[in-house]
Amino acid sequence: MITGILAIDLFTEQFHSLKEKRQLLASLKKRLKNKFNIALAESDYQELWQKAQLTIVALGANQAIVDRTFKEIEDFIFLNYAVQVTKMKIRYC
Repeated sequence: MITGILAIDLFTEQFHSLKEKRQLLASLKKRLKNKFNIALAESDYQELWQKAQLTIVALGANQAIVDRTFKEIEDFIFLNYAVQVTKMKIRYC
């Protein structure tokens, strides 16, 4: 069993308040949890309204499965939300 940890930085210019950012992140987190069966939390930039960092934990039988899950998550965010992925860092345990 492999544990993958993905830190993903997001950026958007469409928000003008922390309230707008938190509404989008609440929706995003709920949809990601339901679709991919992962654990996640907002891990940085809580007080900035145009940036966010999510840390996502996924389990798989091997690294290829976890990599595929992380790629599907990146694609899902790109297709469904008006945010840019500015940085991704993956670690395995």
